[in-house]
Amino acid sequence: MNTYDFAIAFTWEYDFEFVDAIENILQDAGLSTYRVTDYNIREVTEDIRLKKLNFRTYLDRASDVDDDYLELAKILTRRKVKIFNPYEKVHHAIDKASMHLEFITAGINVPYSIIIPPQKHNNDLKISVDDLAVLGRPFIIKPCNTTGGGIGVVTGAETLKEVLDERGTFDGDKYILQQKIYPKSLDGKRAWFRCFWAFGKPICCWWDDQTHIYETISENEFSAFNLKKLNEITRKIARLTGLDFFSTEIAITEDNKFVVIDYVNDQCDMRFKSKHQDGIPDEIIFEIIQQLKKAVIKEIKRK
Repeated sequence: MNTYDFAIAFTWEYDFEFVDAIENILQDAGLSTYRVTDYNIREVTEDIRLKKLNFRTYLDRASDVDDDYLELAKILTRRKVKIFNPYEKVHHAIDKASMHLEFITAGINVPYSIIIPPQKHNNDLKISVDDLAVLGRPFIIKPCNTTGGGIGVVTGAETLKEVLDERGTFDGDKYILQQKIYPKSLDGKRAWFRCFWAFGKPICCWWDDQTHIYETISENEFSAFNLKKLNEITRKIARLTGLDFFSTEIAITEDNKFVVIDYVNDQCDMRFKSKHQDGIPDEIIFEIIQQLKKAVIKEIKRK
């Protein structure tokens, strides 16, 4: 049987640079790596089933968008391979309705929200114009389980009709209607942040919600603006979800309240800023990969 220390499955064309960087760093540390793609998924699944091939650790960036990867996921789960972001925990963590309630219970600030049931299961929506008035205008409409790239999200909703119309887009999904949060300004920057939980470490950066441009947070900024709470909140979310790798969005309001906006994103867009204007700063991606390397080594030693 051929056994590899780490394997990554991916389908997105923009993941190649991320995967190349992972393999370079892990292989430099003496770790063996394997990539699972559309070109070999069927062969890999069969080899794993027949125990001709084995992975010690696995990062899945494919099965959420391509059913061809599901069988491999099931086999590796049954064999208790270390899967970064275990599937049962992902399923729970990406449900915005569940996370909304758990965050409130844990003392994490979230926007005022109304959760509405799936249209498929309850076509008669008991919500009034007065209910919506509490959210203010405009407000946000989000499907609770359809995630990634802002799919299905309406950021400038004004009316009950929009809620009723959008609810039919993903009629099997719950929806969350969310108060729109306006961040304060910190030295000319919108106080909006993307925070990654990277295999045991919080890594936060500026992320402008309007331009989608990332910037690193300097040590001076982190200290001057007292941003340590970003790390504390990210750690707390990691404890609640049990995930190894995810991102969350946090904004600071005019009254200095840290509010979590987009609760848990388990499939992070890892494009490099050096190649894409709205990509993540390269040094942050490399820091995340270093954390992944430590996690792989720790798992190998554990076994």
